[in-house]
Amino acid sequence: MTALEESYRRCRAINKAHGTTYYWSAQLLGSPRRQHVHALYAFCRVADDVVDDLGPSPVDRRAVALQTFGDRFLSDLRRGRSSHPVLAAVVDTAVRYSIPASSFERFLASMAMDFTVASYETFDALCGYMDGSAAVIGEMMLPLLEPSTPAAINGARDLGIAFQLTNFLRDVGEDLDRGRVYIPQEDLRRFGADPWARTVTPAWRELMAFEVERTRRIYESADRGIELLPPTSARCIATARALYSRILTEIERADYDVFSRRASVSTASKLAAVATARWRWRSWAPPAPIAAGRRSAGGTIGLRNP
Repeated sequence: MTALEESYRRCRAINKAHGTTYYWSAQLLGSPRRQHVHALYAFCRVADDVVDDLGPSPVDRRAVALQTFGDRFLSDLRRGRSSHPVLAAVVDTAVRYSIPASSFERFLASMAMDFTVASYETFDALCGYMDGSAAVIGEMMLPLLEPSTPAAINGARDLGIAFQLTNFLRDVGEDLDRGRVYIPQEDLRRFGADPWARTVTPAWRELMAFEVERTRRIYESADRGIELLPPTSARCIATARALYSRILTEIERADYDVFSRRASVSTASKLAAVATARWRWRSWAPPAPIAAGRRSAGGTIGLRNP
């Protein structure tokens, strides 16, 4: 096994261990493209782990570690190759699909914001963060999916944002442990809800219902982009979309208690969805068109005040 093959194998293991929805959905792509999905996921995961999972390591040390990781990657990308056990596959993927360095720089910049920004005043401000932490991941993935038109970029950005908003709603308790709140402060004031109380109150239910509905509308906007993908790519992304958005239903079933349990979709459900999509992916259909004025104009611009 070559060093590059080993790097792709390592990226696959990272994806399987930490991102099972993306991992199993990626099985619906042909094997040559599937490994590149694993590589992009691994890049994002390793960077995120530097930010969040270095235990008691002080913030300044984690910031240096992220900067070092980013600098190493960008340097290797300029050279067109890497000897790093994970970055070798990421650089190869970026070169093969002409993914610009600026996309990775935007992602790393948003990751660095987590060291200094603990909350966001408005949804617009949160969208600024998610441009680099989520929408850009959709942009990086798009070349692998071979869309029929460049217009698919809007759907890719929206899907990345919908995935991250779903994470934010699911992980409220975990984010509080890190001193962060990703629900806009303006929304908390509007509903009189306090996440720091870690208690499901009527105000908390109303707030979460509002956030869940907004996220679902962004998923609906993203569905238009799936329609612009070739069949193999569409069934992969449609399956990931269906499975990940199901987390919102699990949050509702838990009566919006995101403090004492983590909403999730079972592995059995993921495997069943992938098996079904292999032979009947066209059974998935986007919902009816959303109301005029709510369509995204390049990344949730039309969805900020639902």
